[in-house]
Amino acid sequence: MKKYTASTWLVFLIPSIIGVLLFMIPLPFAAGWKVPIAKLADLLSGSLEPIIPQLMMYLIIASALGSVFYLFVKKDPNRPSFFTNLFKVTPFWTITRIVGAIFAIMVVYKLGPEAIWSENTGGLLLAGDGLVSFLFSIFFFAGLLLPLLLNFGLLEFFGTLMVKIMRPLFKLPGRSSIDALASWIGDGTIGVLLTSKQYEEGHYTQREAAIISTTFSVVSITFTLVIIDKVGLGNYFLPFYATVLFTGLILALIMPRIYPLRSIKNTYIDDREYSTENEKLPAGTSVFKLGLTSALDTASKQRSVVKTVRAGMQNVLDMWFGVAPVVMAFGTVALVMAEYTSVFRILGKPFEYILNFLQIPEAAEAAQTMVVGFADMFLPVILAEGVITSPITLFTIAAVSVIQLIYMSEVGGLILGTKIPLNIFDLLIIFLLRTIIALPIIAGIAHLLF
Repeated sequence: MKKYTASTWLVFLIPSIIGVLLFMIPLPFAAGWKVPIAKLADLLSGSLEPIIPQLMMYLIIASALGSVFYLFVKKDPNRPSFFTNLFKVTPFWTITRIVGAIFAIMVVYKLGPEAIWSENTGGLLLAGDGLVSFLFSIFFFAGLLLPLLLNFGLLEFFGTLMVKIMRPLFKLPGRSSIDALASWIGDGTIGVLLTSKQYEEGHYTQREAAIISTTFSVVSITFTLVIIDKVGLGNYFLPFYATVLFTGLILALIMPRIYPLRSIKNTYIDDREYSTENEKLPAGTSVFKLGLTSALDTASKQRSVVKTVRAGMQNVLDMWFGVAPVVMAFGTVALVMAEYTSVFRILGKPFEYILNFLQIPEAAEAAQTMVVGFADMFLPVILAEGVITSPITLFTIAAVSVIQLIYMSEVGGLILGTKIPLNIFDLLIIFLLRTIIALPIIAGIAHLLF
């Protein structure tokens, strides 16, 4: 192993350790355990709560107007500017951003049909403590500080160490272990953002990015606590979370090997062919030494604080203008369908037969909760509260709602707002498959517990 200067070691170690502490280490706060990045976002959104809906409305309007303007601007393929990449999107995404802007205006000023701006639909997303408003804060801190995880060698180090586990088990490169950890310990949104950024930089193929974002974007431990408390089974948190972890691992082994993830092109964003050349271990070199060398080589190239800050700010703008309008548009439509139509109740009808077969009590009442989670993760337990009394059924509903992962009010809308090659039909199929595969596992554990 070649020698590196002390400053190179410090450039690798200090930002990487700070990044791990901020994104991956839950700490005890008054409201419970949270990763510091989420706590910072809470503090900012709390202090700006009265004005965040208006701020987000202006940002979403700016995104829509910028996209309309750039429809008429020719993109230079040799030297595309940052703002061209930010605003020049396809007509479909331009229309989506416009719809998001219209919904945001309707919610803030309570215009038009109440179905759009009520507190259970668009109002749920854009309220002072709603998801879109929270995204303002989480995007600011996550985007600004993501370079600590991405740019100073941490991914190269762990990527080399983990490749012999991640590749055979999950069909993923070793560096994806950081994305998975950031999601499982931190928050699903952080994992999606991390994955999207690495996909755009050419580190993941289309298939790999799709697998990571739909398989490892689990909600934080804090959210799981809220879910299990909501159904009155807070004292079962440890077996509940163990069930989520076990079921999630089984799904992570299965989902990359079946449709639709298996059929996604295994090429990079720039159409390069898939290759594992950089994952091969040179003869006579240990995995640890190779990982450390790769990390220090990367760190040695990072000497500009200005470039790092600029990259962070570009991340923030990319998330604000690219993702928030999509979450607003698709999230509102999904919540309106859940609140005012029978779509999810009809779609959930087949699950009544599955639940009966699995001997889950109150199967008819529980069936509609199996699909409504596609709109929002909290809807299943909200629908179950006060209606369903069986602890077996409540435990099953709570665990399924967490393990489904794809809900349009957050992770689903977030994925659609990125360049990860998944459409809403793909997400619905993945959501349903995860539910069908997970149900027998979760139901079996529920019967053992109760």
